[in-house]
Amino acid sequence: MQHRNPSPESLHAHKHGDAAHRHVIEGRNPRILMMAVLLTLGFAGVEAVAGYWANSLALISDAGHMLTDSTALALALLAQHIARRPPSPRHSFGFGRAEALAAFINALAMLVLVAWIVYEAVQRFSAPPQVAGEAVFVVALIGMTVNILVAWVLSRDRDSVNTRAALVHVLGDLLGSVAALAAGIVIYFTGWYPIDPLLSVFVSMLILRSTLAVLKEAYHFLMEGVPKNVDYLQVGADLAAVAGVQSVHDLHVWEMTPGQPALIGHVEIGRLEEWPAVLQRIKGMLLEKHGIDHITLQPELPSMNDDR
Repeated sequence: MQHRNPSPESLHAHKHGDAAHRHVIEGRNPRILMMAVLLTLGFAGVEAVAGYWANSLALISDAGHMLTDSTALALALLAQHIARRPPSPRHSFGFGRAEALAAFINALAMLVLVAWIVYEAVQRFSAPPQVAGEAVFVVALIGMTVNILVAWVLSRDRDSVNTRAALVHVLGDLLGSVAALAAGIVIYFTGWYPIDPLLSVFVSMLILRSTLAVLKEAYHFLMEGVPKNVDYLQVGADLAAVAGVQSVHDLHVWEMTPGQPALIGHVEIGRLEEWPAVLQRIKGMLLEKHGIDHITLQPELPSMNDDR
């Protein structure tokens, strides 16, 4: 009998009884991120020109902030494109982790940016620069409008940690625009320049909180942590309670792609002939109680472990 080598498509295929999901990120709309990139990058240029014309370091710095954000959004867009690629012979799980990797990088970049803002604020406390309050107010008002629009566009994709990381950048810009707007009003009417660095530190602390949350989520996913909505100990207990199962060991639960948990482990049973029926009961329980349908379990007899 002649045997043919299996194709990559057949090796990655899911047949009847296998997990329902595919190893590829679907349902993402690249136009959402593309629109956000164009709006953010376009206004960064406008703000830089306005800051130079008004001799406002605050506006020029915010333009640099928005340029950083547009770069982060472009990285998120690239990661989204990569995540849509199907599995390959070199990447059998697909490229779904590209989104989490981009989110992790974006969060790290945001930490650096927050540190820079705080450093600049400290410098300005000792020697507050003169700022054209009226120009700052007008440009900040426009910037706030643009950031609200971009944030609304990004908020339409709530399932991607990558998009949420990009949204943190935009919300940071939005808070920065609000702070610049308030600073412009105070400076215009009172001439009190320290309000600018004071509000910058306040906004930085708000951004830091959101950034750490995204960083923690992306890190947990990249380190193949147990999904937040899955109780690992309860999964083990429920497996051991299935009729025909004597014990469970070498159990692992993680997310192959965001929102798609997977499970592998070893299950001890009394007789190997019982395994098909036991496996069906396990599959039904895991899907119903824990939402896990990507399951790989190895049946073993107690004597197999006793010989080890």
